[in-house]
Amino acid sequence: MTERRIKLWIKAAAVRALKTMAQTAAATIGTTAMTMGEVNWMFVASASALAGCMSLLTSVAGLPEVELEMEAEGKHFADDDTDVMEG
Repeated sequence: MTERRIKLWIKAAAVRALKTMAQTAAATIGTTAMTMGEVNWMFVASASALAGCMSLLTSVAGLPEVELEMEAEGKHFADDDTDVMEG
């Protein structure tokens, strides 16, 4: 992979992971407590961290926004001479 593609992937994967973590935190806070004093913050942090890790692992399969950005620059995955594509 080219350095540009790696930087795009890291940025896109990090944004997705942070959004996933925020959504998970909001959902666990909302479903586990009636008031802020009843929130199990360790559970919220643990669930959010796990969701972030799962998001990063899922991103390994590919991120459409990276491919769209590369195509907008006139580059395609197959054009990347350092990538090995076997058919």
